[in-house]
Amino acid sequence: LQYVGKHHLQFAGSKEYFLKAGADAPETLLAYADFDGTEPGRKQQARTGEAAPTQSLHHYAPHAADWKPGDPTWKNGRGKGLIGALNYLAGKGMNVFSFLTYNAGGDGDNVWPFVSRNDKLHYDCSKLDQWGVVFDHATAKGLYLHFKLQEQEMDDDRRGEKAETGLVPESLDGGRLGPERKLYCRELIARFAHNLALNWNIGEENTQTTKEVNDMVNFIRATDPYQHHIVIHTFPPQQDKVYTPLLGANSQLTGASLQNGWNQAHARTLKWVTESAKAGKPWVVANDEQGPASLGVPPDPGYQGFDGVARAKPPPEGKTEKKAARQPSLEEKRGYTLDDIRKATLWGNLMAGGAGVEYYFGYQLPQNDLVCEDWRSRDKSWDYCRIALEFFRDNHVPFWEMNNANVLIGNANNDNSKYCLAKAGELYLVYLPNGGTTALDLSGARGSFTVQWFNPRSGGRLMDGAVRSVKAGGQVALGQPPADVAQDWLVVIRR
Repeated sequence: LQYVGKHHLQFAGSKEYFLKAGADAPETLLAYADFDGTEPGRKQQARTGEAAPTQSLHHYAPHAADWKPGDPTWKNGRGKGLIGALNYLAGKGMNVFSFLTYNAGGDGDNVWPFVSRNDKLHYDCSKLDQWGVVFDHATAKGLYLHFKLQEQEMDDDRRGEKAETGLVPESLDGGRLGPERKLYCRELIARFAHNLALNWNIGEENTQTTKEVNDMVNFIRATDPYQHHIVIHTFPPQQDKVYTPLLGANSQLTGASLQNGWNQAHARTLKWVTESAKAGKPWVVANDEQGPASLGVPPDPGYQGFDGVARAKPPPEGKTEKKAARQPSLEEKRGYTLDDIRKATLWGNLMAGGAGVEYYFGYQLPQNDLVCEDWRSRDKSWDYCRIALEFFRDNHVPFWEMNNANVLIGNANNDNSKYCLAKAGELYLVYLPNGGTTALDLSGARGSFTVQWFNPRSGGRLMDGAVRSVKAGGQVALGQPPADVAQDWLVVIRR
C-alpha cells in the first residue's frame, strides 16, 4: 500500500485506492499477557484528561471463541484471545487497528520491545517474534497496521501539552536522533516492514521539535525499503503549530493522524486536506481519535447497561463541579450517540476527502482505551463503518479523484449541516445528516444526471427518491428521500 502523491493510498498491484475504518483502542493492545516479557504498568496517578492507569494486562477473553482452528498460536496455544480479536474485527469488515510499540512512562507503561523496561539497547527477540505472528496474521486478514512509535509522555525531554522541560528517562535520546532512536526504528523496520499495509506514526500527541520530527522521519524514510506511509499525531490545539512547518517540501511526511472533537472531524480533515494540497504535497488525512477524551466513540446501547448516550459523569462524591480536576465541556454535558458519530465523524471525514477513521474509546465509558478487552462493545459502529466502505466499493465511486464541494449545496462555512464531495461535471455525493433535501448548483456542468439515494444506516442498493433525474446548467432540486425523511441519507447524482 503506497503513497502516490494523492490524498489516498494506493495498492501497488491492483492500483485500487484505500479507505480505512477500524479501532484506535486499546492503545495498549500489545500489553498482552500471552506475550513473553510483558509486565503490568507501574502504579501511577491518572493525569487530568487521561484514562486511569491499570496494573493489569490484556487477555481478550471475550474474543477467544473467535479464534479458529488453523489460526496461529505460540507456546502451546497462547495467543488465541488477540488472534480471535483480530478475526472479529476483520469479520466485521474493518481493515485497520492501531497500537503503541513503546509506552514506558506513558499512560499504560506496559509496552516496550526491549528485554527490560529500562534497557533500550537490547531487544527481546522472543517477544518480537510473537508480535510478528500477530502482525502477519493481521496482514493475512486484510488489516492495516498503524504503528504508533511513541507517545507524548516519553517522546522527548518535554512533558505534556505545555512541553515543560526536564529529564524523561524513558525517552529515546531525549527526543533527538541518536543511537537509541536509530536502533528502535531500525529494529521495527527490519522485523515488520514486510507487511503489506501499514504506517509509521512518529508519535501520539507528539511534542518533539520540528527538527527532531524531521530527523526521525528522514531516518525512517532512508531505512524502510518499502517506503511506507509516515504520519504524525498531535494535540488538537497544536495542529497549526505542529503541522504547518511540516507541509510540502518541508518534510517527508505523507499524512496526518488527526485528534479532534467528534463533531470537528469534517472541518479539521478538510483544513489539512486543503492546506497540504496548497503546499504542493497532498497529505493522506485520517481521523484517528475522537474527543472528548472522557467519551470518544460510545458503546452500543445496552452494552453493560449503557443507555446509548455518551455524557460526562458527575464529579466524584464530595466534590463539586468547580472543585473537580477538570470541568466537563458543554458537549460532554449535553451528550451524543453512535448515530452522531456516524454522521459527523465517519461521513464527516470521508466527505471532506479524508482517508477514513479509527475509533477511540473514552475513559469514562465501558471498554475504554487502556482496558478494552472486547471490540464487540462497538459492534453497531463497525456495521456503520462497513456500510460506508461498501458504498464506495460497490458503487465504483472514484473518491481519489473527488474534492469537497460544500459550496455547491450552500454550505460555504463547511459546518456539519450537509456535505458535498464531487468529481466536477460527472459525479456528486451529497450527505444530509438530518435528512430532508437540498439544492445542488450544477451551473458548471452540462447534461442530465440521475438522482439516487443511499441509506448509510442499513446499506444496500441505491434507491429512487421523489426526483429521479435533473438537468444541469443551474440550481437543481434533489427532492425528498425514499423514506425516513428525518434520518441521514446520501444522495448520488451521476451523469
